[in-house]
Amino acid sequence: MDGDWQGLLSVTRGQPFVVERVRLASRDIAIEGQFEPPPLASLDADDQVFVMAFVRCHGSIKRMEELFGVSYPTIKNRLNRIAGHFEFVKIEEAAPRPTPDDVLSRLERGELNVEEALELLKP
Repeated sequence: MDGDWQGLLSVTRGQPFVVERVRLASRDIAIEGQFEPPPLASLDADDQVFVMAFVRCHGSIKRMEELFGVSYPTIKNRLNRIAGHFEFVKIEEAAPRPTPDDVLSRLERGELNVEEALELLKP
């Protein structure tokens, strides 16, 4: 596996795991115990890249749309799916439904097309 994090994730196939030994690469020191990997480490490689891009874009969904070449709802849906991996995040809190005024304002500014606006206005 050669220390590849994604290789470890493919072996565990999404099952929870605990790291029991850590070795410092620059020194001859190993630490044994039970260490849970950070929550972001449980995401597949594509989702990790997506999260890094989102942080790099300072959370701008508009910039994410341009970077990935997809629509606002697509970005929001992926963020909601990723947020669902984490216990401390409630999807309802992570993605509140926009008000009709917000949707219309975004439509006027060109941030949404008509189809995307209609989708967001559905009950």
